[in-house]
Amino acid sequence: MRKRNWGFVLGGLLVALLLAGVVGNYASAHPDGLDASLLKGCTVNADGEITGGSCPAQRAEDHELADSPLADYGIRGVDNRFLSTGLSGVLGVLLTFALGGGLFWLARRHNPAGPRTPGGDLAGPRTPGDPAGDGTSGGDPAGPGTSGGDPAAGGAVGDTEPADAGRRAARAG
Repeated sequence: MRKRNWGFVLGGLLVALLLAGVVGNYASAHPDGLDASLLKGCTVNADGEITGGSCPAQRAEDHELADSPLADYGIRGVDNRFLSTGLSGVLGVLLTFALGGGLFWLARRHNPAGPRTPGGDLAGPRTPGDPAGDGTSGGDPAGPGTSGGDPAAGGAVGDTEPADAGRRAARAG
């Protein structure tokens, strides 16, 4: 990856860490749409406990991972709620970044598109009639991506692709 791309990725990671670690503590404590829809038909008191009626929330059970270290948007064992929520957000961002980065690294390592040229462009599949793997079928002097000035080949004289200019210059020099 180029330095310019690393700066963008690290900048995005920093923003995500700040949002999760600091801004996440200021999220609303009121129930979201799903919680509110599950409470329709029930009456609740000021503490949010169901006091009567009939609704789906009455059949709710604790989640299997309710006593896990990161349950309820916090870290078990950290008594400061602000710190607990911030640390769990930061840990979540780092785990997600590590998992996503690992998957992209694996996908890049097993690139089915083939090798790349020194300029970073995808090289075409290498065939016996195309030893350079650049689509020139054995040395078109005009370079890859051109019709070679042959209108019968489907292009006009001087028909080139800008992306191929770097490859032509590398071969010429």
